Amino acid sequence: MAKELPILEATAREGVGKGAARAARREGMVPGVIYGGNADPQAINVPFNVLLTRLRAGKFLSTLQNVKVDGKDNRVICRAVQRDVVKDLPTHIDFLRLTEKSRINLYIPVEFVNEEEAPGLRKGGVLTVVRSEVELKVTAGNIPDHLTVDLTGLDVGDVIHISDIELPEGTRPMITDRDFVIANISAPSSLRSEEDEDAGEGEATEAEATEEAAEESEG
Repeated sequence: MAKELPILEATAREGVGKGAARAARREGMVPGVIYGGNADPQAINVPFNVLLTRLRAGKFLSTLQNVKVDGKDNRVICRAVQRDVVKDLPTHIDFLRLTEKSRINLYIPVEFVNEEEAPGLRKGGVLTVVRSEVELKVTAGNIPDHLTVDLTGLDVGDVIHISDIELPEGTRPMITDRDFVIANISAPSSLRSEEDEDAGEGEATEAEATEEAAEESEG
């Protein structure tokens, strides 16, 4: 399923240069530019409060956006945010314009389904998530909402690797040198404690037997 892009409203900025940028900031806007995509650069203004909220939410630089400039759609990804050196607030923003066929790197969240169908979880096992998202090379026109991991039939000790996930067409993981782990089902803590106790008792018995044998040898 293609991912619906978050919308960021902007307005065209008529002037360019430091004077126009300062005027925009006085009006509560952050000056910026959209460039690339075989089109002329476009100077824009983005509402300061809206942009600051998006930045604080995280992953702004790796999220594809639909920047609407006076109602016109622009499929973009943020390439740079300049900040005030004292207040660390945004003072300028750069967006790269993309086409439907542009290839970009994005972090895609992992979704786990059918937990009730996993024997290991029904026994009290614990789903340990190693990666809640995976960096993929994707096509801008076909970005998945998420990657799905089906837990049906998985038992304690089972490990889920990236190779176990069916990736959407046209995508690939950025890590290619190993079949990295996404999650695993581990034993419940009570069972691990019992196993540790059994192991400890076994070691103690073995030590006692060794000690007795040594005493008999000395005798």
